[in-house]
Amino acid sequence: MGSIQGRTGWCRHSVAFAAAALVAGFQLFSSPVFAAYELPPGERITNLPAIPRNMPQKEAYENYDPVIGRNFDIKNFWMRGDMRVRPEWRNGVCFGGTPGTLGACNQSVGGKASGPGANNTFVQQWARLGIGYDLSPDVNFYVELIYSHDWGTTGNPANAGAAGGPALNNNCNTVNTGQCNLGVRAAYMLVRNLADVKGLSLKAGRQYLVFGNQSLLGHFDWANTGFSHDGFMFNYSANKNFETWLGWFREADLNVGEAASTGSFTGGVAGSSKNQAQMVVFYNQIKSIPGVLIEPHYILWENSLPTNAASGAAAAAAGNVAGIGSNVGVWVPKSANQIRHTVGNRIEVRKGNFDFIDELEYQFGQMASGQLGPGSNNGTNRNVHINAWATRNWLGYTIYESKWKPRFAVGFDYASGDGNANCNAPGSTGSTCTTGNTFENLYPTNHIHMGYMDVMAWKNMLTPAANIQFRPTARDHFEIWYNNFNLASARDNWYRGSQTVYVFSRNNNTAKHIGDELDFTWTRMFADGKLALQASYAYMWSGDYIRQNLGTNANQQWAYASLWVNF
Repeated sequence: MGSIQGRTGWCRHSVAFAAAALVAGFQLFSSPVFAAYELPPGERITNLPAIPRNMPQKEAYENYDPVIGRNFDIKNFWMRGDMRVRPEWRNGVCFGGTPGTLGACNQSVGGKASGPGANNTFVQQWARLGIGYDLSPDVNFYVELIYSHDWGTTGNPANAGAAGGPALNNNCNTVNTGQCNLGVRAAYMLVRNLADVKGLSLKAGRQYLVFGNQSLLGHFDWANTGFSHDGFMFNYSANKNFETWLGWFREADLNVGEAASTGSFTGGVAGSSKNQAQMVVFYNQIKSIPGVLIEPHYILWENSLPTNAASGAAAAAAGNVAGIGSNVGVWVPKSANQIRHTVGNRIEVRKGNFDFIDELEYQFGQMASGQLGPGSNNGTNRNVHINAWATRNWLGYTIYESKWKPRFAVGFDYASGDGNANCNAPGSTGSTCTTGNTFENLYPTNHIHMGYMDVMAWKNMLTPAANIQFRPTARDHFEIWYNNFNLASARDNWYRGSQTVYVFSRNNNTAKHIGDELDFTWTRMFADGKLALQASYAYMWSGDYIRQNLGTNANQQWAYASLWVNF
């Protein structure tokens, strides 16, 4: 009897479930979205199912034929775009040697430049197309696509190893890099007067960050892809004397399995207990003094990516000091497992013919050493203290009264280094890492600050400079730029514009003078400024540092020509 009752109960539940499903099906197909079921005349279903998506139900999902959104007005649609083709040539990439697997001219502390002298010649191209729509005066939608390519690289893995793919998405095939040519540079919504608060706006989505002189946050358009950041940026501008920005950005995330586009809870990446890297930007502009701009700011950079600490035979096979993580160290850009605070201020003054810029930055925090040892917890403890600073200064004078508008300027850049930066670098003696005094450059446009050859980052450097610019015609612009490159600390490395190590300094290095760079640049504008032709030639003379650490007296030359059109 009990078993019959049990079967009867299951039957009753099954009938009820089937009836509910049938009613729900009628309700579903009677909705405006699915018009497959017709009610008798005069009847209507009032308990329609909930909107099955997290967005306003402005447009219905069509069964077959797509229709133009009812909110669309062609008058609110706009586009912009640009395209650049740039051949480059470099002679003496590593002053008589060639870069190796780490990208540095010498692959370890105390090493020499490897192989015969290398020369580079290549052509880069990009095309960017921005599509915008103003839903209302206060709501803007924008997507910017980018095609980035090195000529001669295709989807064939045999010759695509050095393709210039934008790598702006998570679906980029890093082996067949020819598949990475198309990316998304920006994709955001901009809402002004948020929640009816006048002057308050929000930009949500992928965006580029450009602040100040781009010393820490820039677009880096010199590169073939530039920088983009995923996150939120609030802006508040109550009056013309003050403006403030506050943003949060996710720079890396290993929890993608939990938020997979095919559905969440599909299993996170092994060991991913945190959203791995984030950045907070708090930037302000004070404009209450005529001719003076004051920009106090704070930037938080936190990287919780795990330390890839190897040990024993694995470390020895990698050619590293025992227990060194490949993604952590004072010499590693944006090293894993760190929290870094940057507090700074920028002042710009323009009075009459004079212009002056002063920027001062201080960084503090903690980072992991990546070394094995007592209390190190496999090199994952943040036992290295960050204490770094940098300053950037320019003083210029422009003769506006002259037809050629000549400008003469002198500059001085400094960024701190660390006397023990190579404590866990390849080939080092393996001394204990305790300090992180090398300044971190974050996401800058270095190309516009320390010479056009891009051989210097705002890290462990001291550089006086002089610059002359003039405009003989309304369309022509000439520039002559001199930089005297030196290390701030002889025991730290030489970092190039990409912020990676260019040359590992020897443990006993005493030389600081890297060399001298002289740039000549000509720009010609066409088509009312929509088309530009630019050509540069630069020469760098080797200093004592190159001779002592690479064992060479060779110099380096670099040149490029760029054709750029925009609309």
